[in-house]
Amino acid sequence: MDNNAAVRALRGIVLGRKNHYGSRSQRGTEVEALFYSWLESAKLCGVDPKAYLRKAIYEAIKNPGNVILPSDLV
Repeated sequence: MDNNAAVRALRGIVLGRKNHYGSRSQRGTEVEALFYSWLESAKLCGVDPKAYLRKAIYEAIKNPGNVILPSDLV
């Protein structure tokens, strides 16, 4: 029994935090957690994370207040 899958799942988050020098505020930490949650949810739904972000940003600009979830693109 091992935890390789869990370690691999966190690797991108840790590398990202190192690349952008961590979160400088509580709000920054919350936004970072939200983005990582969306991206991981997209992966679990079988949706390309980049395509999801493009669609979500486009829809947010087009229809403020409207939220597109990864499961909406399946």
